Amino acid sequence: MSTLSRTASELFWMTRYLERAEAMARLVEMGRRMAMLPSDRETAADEWRSVIAASGCAPHFEGRAVDERAAVLGLITDRENPSSIVSCFDRARQNARSVRTALTTQSWETLNEAWLKLGDLTEERVLRELPQTLDWVKGRCAQFRGAADATMLRDDRYDFGRLGIFIERADMTLRLLDVKHFVLLPETEVVGGGRDRHQWTSVLMATSALRAYHWAYRGDYSPWRIADFLILNHSCPRSLAYCYDEIIGVLDRLARAYGARHPCHHTATETVAMLADIDIGEIFHDGLHEFLIGAVARNNRLAYEIGAAYHF
Repeated sequence: MSTLSRTASELFWMTRYLERAEAMARLVEMGRRMAMLPSDRETAADEWRSVIAASGCAPHFEGRAVDERAAVLGLITDRENPSSIVSCFDRARQNARSVRTALTTQSWETLNEAWLKLGDLTEERVLRELPQTLDWVKGRCAQFRGAADATMLRDDRYDFGRLGIFIERADMTLRLLDVKHFVLLPETEVVGGGRDRHQWTSVLMATSALRAYHWAYRGDYSPWRIADFLILNHSCPRSLAYCYDEIIGVLDRLARAYGARHPCHHTATETVAMLADIDIGEIFHDGLHEFLIGAVARNNRLAYEIGAAYHF
């Protein structure tokens, strides 16, 4: 691997891991909100299992009893889970350290200071101060993005970092939505009820999009409106459509810079066209879950193609 390709890889994965850490915080927050509703022990366990399934960490929990404590610690502090928050910060910092000269002082110091403070994050403290811990993680990830946006040159180093952000963000938005496939879906009598509404609005809260959604849809919290907002709305910064608008913009800049287009450019263009041609009614008619798992697979293929195109 050339020095240029190694730098591209480290920056791409650094931002992916930071975005994943924030996404894990959002997933745990969503699980916590759903678990706050009155329910029996098995229903509460099902809701935490849905969060684990959506996180992509189900193999790590296989064969283990799942309750709130196990799910929270497994997704936050467990270093044996490669996608836990602590593991993601470890890997992001390792990537950043490998390409220290490609980062500005502000962006490096923001990441390094956050990583150092994670040393004080004990299991007892996480369980005792869970809301504050989740807010801290989201805040540090946002602070890093702000430092990078404010100080980095808009060159290929910046572009590979942006690709990592939006590939990971698209993946987790799809996974957050798919929690609804796992939670109470077979119980048709709850669809549209208070519990169902609470779970759907929890998706908006987990993406910090509740107020933005209200501005766009004026309080209509129907499932198809929320799904439309997080899949097809080009103004929502965590929607699938917005992520792919950003991805295709970055890929086009890289194509001009390197004088070549690759399969990743075709996949991104194809995805943008597909999102432009479909409406939320079609998605629900054909199956929201089926659309989401197909979109996750397409997003994973795009990430692989980006690595292949730029040799990492």
